[in-house]
Amino acid sequence: MTNKILTLLLVILSTQIASAQENPLEGRWDLEMDFEGKTQPSWLEIRHSGHETFVGRFVFAFGSARPISEVKLDGTSFEFSIPRQWEPKGQDMHFKGNLKNGALVGVMTYTNGDKVNFTGVPAPTLPYNTTPRIGKTIKLFNGKNLDGWHADRDQNQWIVENGILKSPKSGANLISDQKFDDFKAVIEFKYPAESNSGIYLRGRYEVQIADNFGLKPSDIYFGGIYGFLEPNENAAKKANEWQRYEITLIGNRITIIANGKQIITDQTIPGITGGALDSKEGEPGAFMIQGDHGPVEFRKFEVTPIQ
Repeated sequence: MTNKILTLLLVILSTQIASAQENPLEGRWDLEMDFEGKTQPSWLEIRHSGHETFVGRFVFAFGSARPISEVKLDGTSFEFSIPRQWEPKGQDMHFKGNLKNGALVGVMTYTNGDKVNFTGVPAPTLPYNTTPRIGKTIKLFNGKNLDGWHADRDQNQWIVENGILKSPKSGANLISDQKFDDFKAVIEFKYPAESNSGIYLRGRYEVQIADNFGLKPSDIYFGGIYGFLEPNENAAKKANEWQRYEITLIGNRITIIANGKQIITDQTIPGITGGALDSKEGEPGAFMIQGDHGPVEFRKFEVTPIQ
């Protein structure tokens, strides 16, 4: 072997080793932002794409996961920009931050130019229990009243009539008092034409409810994990018909049966979705029913804890 060939092999090997070493900023991060006087949960993913090139995804306090075409890294500092989604018109949103003691610290420049501080911690690796123990089923909605639930604002439009839980108009979201780790939930619901709602699992991962009958499946349509996981088929019935979800969530792996069809099978939810209650993925969380979009009704909401 000549010295020239040996040198070339060493260069290739060193390049492969370098590319295999992750930058400490790579990974998924649970963020908290000081936005408009509140702590708003958000999420960030940074990953390499080719040699010394980094891309990512970002979830804000509202909206779906949006791609980041390039994340510029300089040691333990990072920077990127993304166009607005549902934000007010203005400039692109710009992010600058760095890694300090294993956590992210940074500033987002909003579309109107306001500076928003944020912090982030590594998203936890949630264990997947392969030998679960099934607990006792809980009727989270008792068919009589709102006991066990509370609204997220003072004006609460949720009512119970003839054994049906109803949100007749846009208003408050409804949050369960009880929090859960792993579980199986059986939920039956219906909605009028063109309505839109959702169920947040542990208050963090939205399963979309929407009038999408006959459309191609999408991660923002019926049965999708909003902005992340697309069902393998659209199992939605027509509006004003009773529909059924059977949802199993263990760690961050989810299976959904919609109207008798298994549409998502043991898929990993990458991170929180827009509108989440918080970004504390390692902790138990409540159910939240989205009531700030369109009308929706529920006749069953049962949860079986899994240990």
